[in-house]
Amino acid sequence: MEMMDFSSLTFLGSIGGLALALLGAGLAAVLSGIGSAKGTGIAGEAGTGLLCEDPSKFGKVLILQVIPGTQGLYGLVVWFFAVYSMGLLSGEVPNLTVMEGMQYFAACLPMALGGLFSAMAQGRVAAGSINILAKKPDDWSKGMVLCITVEFYAILSLLASMLMIINISG
Repeated sequence: MEMMDFSSLTFLGSIGGLALALLGAGLAAVLSGIGSAKGTGIAGEAGTGLLCEDPSKFGKVLILQVIPGTQGLYGLVVWFFAVYSMGLLSGEVPNLTVMEGMQYFAACLPMALGGLFSAMAQGRVAAGSINILAKKPDDWSKGMVLCITVEFYAILSLLASMLMIINISG
């Protein structure tokens, strides 16, 4: 079977590598951000119900709502690190091969998908933790521990993406 030579194709040969790399970096930021928006929204909805009954719990509700927002931050860190590693911040457009572009794309996927899904799951856990705060206010820290358990997997996604980006030879 003959391998296709992408360098002869105009799009893939000229900007394909950079386009793939930017797509991966963009997905890391956007999908993690979408997950965080969804997760913080889920927790916020639960929090508003409790705050109607007891506004004095605002600080604790806010902490629980903010926790699913970290994945969006992690995605932005991966985006920035990938863009920096590509050389885009040097002021010149880098000439990445299709293979290098695929490497950046693949390296950004753990954060993109891990951020998306863990933030939504963490939002549901945070909403449940707000229920703990409503019914047993002294036990609200147990809900935080449950949220942090989900956070661990977002951190693993961040670590996987960062380690792969570091190891891309340009």
